[in-house]
Amino acid sequence: MADKKILILAGDFVEDYELMVPFQALQMLGYTVHVVCPNKRTGEQIRTAVHDFEGDQTYTEKRGHNFTLNATFGAIEPTQYVGLVVPGGRAPEYIRLNERVLQVVRHFADAGKPIAAVCHGLQLLAAAGVLSGKKCTAYPACAPEIRAVGAEYVEVSLDQAYVDGNLVSAPAWPAHPAWLAEFVKLLGARIEL
Repeated sequence: MADKKILILAGDFVEDYELMVPFQALQMLGYTVHVVCPNKRTGEQIRTAVHDFEGDQTYTEKRGHNFTLNATFGAIEPTQYVGLVVPGGRAPEYIRLNERVLQVVRHFADAGKPIAAVCHGLQLLAAAGVLSGKKCTAYPACAPEIRAVGAEYVEVSLDQAYVDGNLVSAPAWPAHPAWLAEFVKLLGARIEL
């Protein structure tokens, strides 16, 4: 699968686990995984944030790691990728202001390619206008945005995923096993143990 490429759209203060786990897991399966950030180039870094669930009314946020980008946003060609991953954290709220980011998301949606979005990553899909008529989940605080763009918000537990056509969504990183398993199915990959 080394010729099959996955694109991850990220930015500063992307959720650490939601970036790192799919980045490593998809490579483990043989995919080439490119992580890009608007206005940054290969070799530059983004900072991540760790969101945790510690009994408060919402998640807590702590400084994560520095992540070195392995592709340049301005040089990507979406047609070269078989799937898109949109992690959550703070990044989706501001990278969605970049029209080129929205065009990239629309390419995957229009082409029916697999899209995996988690937590606040659904904010980016909402801004791109690709959720209308879809059913999806996200971090519960994103439910109003999902409904506002004509999609149906589906409530699932934090460790579950929801699939609607080419879109697999999840509320937060505790869903990684279910979310990534469903995304891999959409990609057509088989894992045999």
